[in-house]
Amino acid sequence: MYSSVIAAVSTPPGKGGVAVIRLSGEGAFEIAQKLFFPRGKRGIFDYPVRHQIYGDVIYGGERLDDGMLTLFRAPASYTGEDTAELSIHGGMLITRRVLECLFNLGARPAEAGEFTRRAFVNGKLSLTEAEAIGTLLEAKSDEQIRLASTNSREKLALEIQKIRESLCGLLSSMYARIDYPDEDLGDFTSEESISRLGKIKESIEELMSTYRTGRAINEGINTVICGKPNVGKSSIYNLIFGDELAIVTDVEGTTRDVLTGQAALGRVMLNLSDTAGIRDINEAEAVERIGIERAKKRALECELLICVFDNSRPLSREDEEIFALKDGVISEAVAIINKCDLKTELDLGKIKEKFNNVIFISAKENEKEAISELTKLIERLFTDEKISMGQHAIVSTARQNSRLTVAHSLVSSALDAFLLGISEDAASSDIELALGEIGELDGRGVSDEVVSDIFSKFCVGK
Repeated sequence: MYSSVIAAVSTPPGKGGVAVIRLSGEGAFEIAQKLFFPRGKRGIFDYPVRHQIYGDVIYGGERLDDGMLTLFRAPASYTGEDTAELSIHGGMLITRRVLECLFNLGARPAEAGEFTRRAFVNGKLSLTEAEAIGTLLEAKSDEQIRLASTNSREKLALEIQKIRESLCGLLSSMYARIDYPDEDLGDFTSEESISRLGKIKESIEELMSTYRTGRAINEGINTVICGKPNVGKSSIYNLIFGDELAIVTDVEGTTRDVLTGQAALGRVMLNLSDTAGIRDINEAEAVERIGIERAKKRALECELLICVFDNSRPLSREDEEIFALKDGVISEAVAIINKCDLKTELDLGKIKEKFNNVIFISAKENEKEAISELTKLIERLFTDEKISMGQHAIVSTARQNSRLTVAHSLVSSALDAFLLGISEDAASSDIELALGEIGELDGRGVSDEVVSDIFSKFCVGK
């Protein structure tokens, strides 16, 4: 348990109807009592907890505001500590003044994510659940909200718990046989241990298989739009965002630098970059040359390369450079044939020979159709349609996947040791290490550095 009382505004900054200030920690009620005075003769402790109390905010004999106070007694609170929530009028100045009064009375400013970190430390939620809350706070798409929903969090926590309990049961049985070889102790025979290890391995593999979908939704796919000048790259960039973010003209070299942003396309979040047109550097001016070099570098580092071609123009040397870029990318590539409302001059056979995924659109004429086809294709490439948010346990962060990958390797090693007849000591060592990796998934034994990094991404007040 923490000893200090922390305070922060838990509603967004700015002017609003109501602002909520949250206090948490041992002594939170006493600090609230010095600032909030119920209307009538009863004090705040004369009301039941979780009951909204109407009263006045008074400091130094001055009435600052009126509002509502709600008390949550430990451990039945979000943080697991005594928590007080003060609802006042949502003006920026009054909110800041009330918060300063709480600091003067003994509270200290909460750090980013400290309320949720205290909930984790006090056993109110696991680290995976805390990460999901972080995703919910930063959500930019409906699918991210579903991924971070209570149902999704509980599904993942339950699957991790099942794997952990299976490893614990197996390990305790092995220790009993190792320590007392002549007593016929242990719940499982070697054959049963092999069977159980196989099932644990399958459970870990099933969870790991969801990471591609979870990552596409949560962290996003690094995506680059490339092509020679004036093929419609910026038009497609704008279509994906649904806004005129990139300047579109008929002048070659309009896009000089890399434009970046996050855009939800169906289930998938794209970390999208619009790049300068690829052409002969010797023909470009100095600023444009820098843009072209950056475009090529970004293309070679991406996970999804969207190559745009002009249906009304024959293939050129610049298009050949796009082919070379595509061949240098290990990840997925999509060819978009733009301006299909015009007469075809492009060698479509060559495009289909180079790309497995080809889309024909007219960015100006059929915007909705163009985006719909691109959305379906990208969803098919990066997500599993059988995985449903809220119905399946889904791994969505690199940290979670890394721990599962190591655990899978250790369980596989233990299984091999059993099958090869190696001593149970060797297998038990790997299982113990695997148990530690699974423990780190939900926060058991995880380092302070990892915990601090996760909660540092939260907003103050959560």
